[in-house]
Amino acid sequence: MNVLPVLVHDLLDRAAERDPQAVALSTSGACITYEEFSRASVRLAGSLHEAGVRCGDRVVVSAADGLGTAVLVYAVSRLGAVFSVLHEEVRGEPLEHVLRDCEPVLLVSDDADAGRTAAAHGVSFRLLTDLVRDALDDGRPVPDAPKTPGTLAVDPVCLIYTSGTTALPKAVVSTHQQVLFAASAIHTCLSYRADDVVFCPLPLSFDYGLYQLFLAALGGARLHLATATEAGPPLLRHLERTRATVLPGVPSIADRLAWLLRRSDGALRYLRLLTNTGAALADSTMSALRQALPQLRIQVMYGLTECKRTAIMPPDGDLEHPGSCGFPLPGTSIHVIDDAGRRLPPGEIGQIVVRGPHVMAGYWRRPELNAERFPRASGLFPELHTGDYGWLDDQGFLYFSGRRDDLYKERGFRISATEVEAAAHRVPGVTSAAVLPPAGRRGAVLVVVSDGIGANAVRERMREHIEPFKIPRHCVQADTLPTNGNGKVDRKKLAALAEPTDQPTLSTK
Repeated sequence: MNVLPVLVHDLLDRAAERDPQAVALSTSGACITYEEFSRASVRLAGSLHEAGVRCGDRVVVSAADGLGTAVLVYAVSRLGAVFSVLHEEVRGEPLEHVLRDCEPVLLVSDDADAGRTAAAHGVSFRLLTDLVRDALDDGRPVPDAPKTPGTLAVDPVCLIYTSGTTALPKAVVSTHQQVLFAASAIHTCLSYRADDVVFCPLPLSFDYGLYQLFLAALGGARLHLATATEAGPPLLRHLERTRATVLPGVPSIADRLAWLLRRSDGALRYLRLLTNTGAALADSTMSALRQALPQLRIQVMYGLTECKRTAIMPPDGDLEHPGSCGFPLPGTSIHVIDDAGRRLPPGEIGQIVVRGPHVMAGYWRRPELNAERFPRASGLFPELHTGDYGWLDDQGFLYFSGRRDDLYKERGFRISATEVEAAAHRVPGVTSAAVLPPAGRRGAVLVVVSDGIGANAVRERMREHIEPFKIPRHCVQADTLPTNGNGKVDRKKLAALAEPTDQPTLSTK
């Protein structure tokens, strides 16, 4: 009997029941079948239970081992607990913030130094390598799955930390029901197949990467967890070696693929689908990909962590609706409102509002922000006021115009300018700092006013306060930051001063 999944780990168990010997996960050095994957998650759930993890507890994992992290995600779900996957570079102050904020019972990492941070906050610590080695040991018996009495589909299963308009990241709370609906609705649009190999160059800390686990299970596909090296200059070789058919990408990956294809004599024989989110794909990139790979279909998407995915374009739908980021997910709706909250007709720009069962449960311990972004709406489902602006055409296709706040995306990561500026201000010698979000082909630029410390040294010292991938690649110095009549940084003037960005020093005199 084909029973519908109710809890997140049901996705894995259903896939194992359908085709137990199909390869579920692969890396450059290992692979496991769906049966092995399911059994490993049961063993790991037992180990976590022995370590004191109970229903409703939070478990934080920060590791480079994607396969081990994937097993842990499903193991935590089996216990009725809540997982939070952090990027492997989350260390120091950012990690301490998460431990203070979500108060986990356990921190799992492949970095022994993280154990000292955990101990300082009264949090238990385990090495992921030890846990996964035992879980993948086929010589160990598979215990009965731990009992999770009272675990319901409406209970939280995941906290995803995301940047926002405050200096520190906040966590989006996702329930089993919301995750399963979002994954199923996305799968309806993308249609992963049992013969697909999904080449995932994205970390599982990125919700776009995390959901590849769920989408692959829904389709019975093989998920290849690629490293940053595999997604770099050797990308073509690794796509061909793994016989990849699906590539979930962000613009930087798509741009690299197009660049490599233009300089390659060979072609990718198997790649059939490229999906994109994070920012708009350049028309030139899509044209180059289609010219080099006639069999390739491209699906552009738009979403936020707060609802996972908002809109998805049909395959190659951008050719008929240029500039659009797609149509609302099945079973969801999008409308646009003005500053007074009134719905706007097609063609008028306003704030994008999303409604449906994919809208997540809100932010962890942020009641004021919840009231602002997740206001109560009439009807069955909540609304998400995204803070993004755009418009709908008369067919319901969404067009993105811009963001209201300081959030921007670069290299596939959602980043807060406020968070970056706060980290720069913590560097001794920095008196002022401002971030210019990416614009056109220019990446983000950090402009600092400092005394006795150069731009490169500022970037290096910021690593003590923020994850390296959030630090803009370009940092320049100024005598002062230009301001407007309200005393706020005038970013238009700042942008003019910051061009070109390869100059080591700027003057605002």
